[in-house]
Order: sequence, then C-alpha cells, then structure tokens
Amino acid sequence: MVRVPLSPQERRRGERFGILLRRARGDRSMADVAAAAGVSAETLRKIETGRAPTPAFFTVAALAHALHLSLDDLVTACAEGDESGEQAMSA
Repeated sequence: MVRVPLSPQERRRGERFGILLRRARGDRSMADVAAAAGVSAETLRKIETGRAPTPAFFTVAALAHALHLSLDDLVTACAEGDESGEQAMSA
C-alpha cells in the first residue's frame, strides 16, 4: 500500500491538533492521559509533536474523552484558516 504524502495544509492541521492536546493536557502527564485514552504514550507524543498529524478517528475520540474536549470543539479549533480555531488554541 502506497501512502499519499500529506499536503502542507494537512500537516498544519496536525500541528494545531497537537498544540491543542498539549494545552488541554495541562499539568497531567503524557503517560496519564495516554493511559486514560487507551493509547500508548509514544502515540500521544507523536500526535502532540506533529509527527503523526492524521491519527485515526477512534484515537482522536479517545483523547478527546480523556481530556474532556468535545469533538465539535476540536474540529473548530483545528479548521484551516478559522479565526475561532486560532482563538480557541490560544485560550
């Protein structure tokens, strides 16, 4: 299976998602959040650093649940060129 390279837009969206997760995690350890979401700490680390910019839906849903974030808020915050998303990330 050949993986299609990600576009710059997809990479930026993944970076915004990682920043949002880091901020939502706050003082909680990466290991604690990963365990609560049922993913490995390495998976969370890759997502937060943008090295895994397109995680699977169920991984996103599990992380959102563990961090008490709504999927709607995540979509808004990560939307390309959406000022409300930029504001949500800086809050």
